[in-house]
Amino acid sequence: MPAATPGTPSLLRAMNDRAALELLLTHGPLSRTRIGHLTGLSKPTASQLLARLEAVGLVVATGTDGGRPGPSAQLYAINPRAAYVGGLDVTPGRVLAAVADITGTVVATHEVPYTEGADAVDQVTGALGEAVKAAGLHRSDLRRVVIGTPGAFDPQTGRLRYASHLPGWHSPTLLEELAAALPMPVEYENDVNLAAVAEQRLGAARGHEDFVLLWNEEGLGAALVLGGRLHRGWTGGAGEVGFLPVPGRPLVRQVTRANSGGYQELAGVEGLPRLAAELGVEPSDAPDAPAAPTPSGAPGASGASDANGAPHGPEVAAAVALLTRAAAAPEGAQLRFLQSYATALATGLASVVAVLDPEIVVLSGAAISAGGEPLRALLEAELAELAPSRPRLVPGGVRERPVLHGALEMALAATRDEVFDTSG
Repeated sequence: MPAATPGTPSLLRAMNDRAALELLLTHGPLSRTRIGHLTGLSKPTASQLLARLEAVGLVVATGTDGGRPGPSAQLYAINPRAAYVGGLDVTPGRVLAAVADITGTVVATHEVPYTEGADAVDQVTGALGEAVKAAGLHRSDLRRVVIGTPGAFDPQTGRLRYASHLPGWHSPTLLEELAAALPMPVEYENDVNLAAVAEQRLGAARGHEDFVLLWNEEGLGAALVLGGRLHRGWTGGAGEVGFLPVPGRPLVRQVTRANSGGYQELAGVEGLPRLAAELGVEPSDAPDAPAAPTPSGAPGASGASDANGAPHGPEVAAAVALLTRAAAAPEGAQLRFLQSYATALATGLASVVAVLDPEIVVLSGAAISAGGEPLRALLEAELAELAPSRPRLVPGGVRERPVLHGALEMALAATRDEVFDTSG
């Protein structure tokens, strides 16, 4: 067996630097003594480390730990101005952009209505430019941008697939045009995958290596995380479970042309008002859905708003209203409605669970979240009878702007790897 290569002093310093920076991210401001205790470094070594990180602009002194017995100790924190990233959440209703500093604090957001027929590059650069301006920065200050969209860009062709409902994003040269318009590295990710990233980093899936996120809003989809990593598939289409053939619906042929499949037709939002009516829940029983402030002429200007503050189309708004009312009083016809919807969701989810055997399933998206604990409990009971394993079903923990937060978290992970590397 070859002898192990000993760590060089510069490599060991870089490892200690990164450990200290991660601690500051996790715990917030810490004293030299506390950093030394958590890293196992001596006081002199911890002092040298902090001086080195302060000199390169990665940490700043930020007050003292006054209020404790004895002399006050200087506290150190991550320098929020060390780097900035951008994230965008693009839907058929709007383009939402945000800027975050290296600590993950969102410093500015900006939203524009998605205008069908408008240039996609102009809408992205316009929304991002306004967010950057609101943060008091220039676009060149951003180290990286992640853009979330429905569907996925095929890594072989560079074209957007599985998202025919997002007009203006299917040009074969779109990615080249965006790269030319934006002066920083740009990555693209499926919106449901980004919701899973947000749950993995900030929400219900923290500490879990294998999980599925089930999402239902304008479309029914899933994100698959295996061994702690997103599974995207060969064309980026892993998790497009709406296309699954399922019992209870005729086979959908030419699914890409139909932009639908059996699971979508069985459990998608478009069928929920009809299901409720068949079970005796009248539309008039549902409360009026609150309307989000929407610029005149924006798509989906009527109906409920999601956790992002973005307007839902009328189908999602109707489903959310029905589910909210049923969850508030789960009895009689409303209980039967929740039970039927849970059965529909479990029918497709059982196939996913049988193949992947995840530790947990995170339930997300407006048309699942609105059902609350009554729907979750019914779905878990149904799944226990249909699937060979019994993962825990947990509600999503990132309820506000999960796709946008996922985009920022993905951008931050790569940027921190670059900025926190002091080995050079």
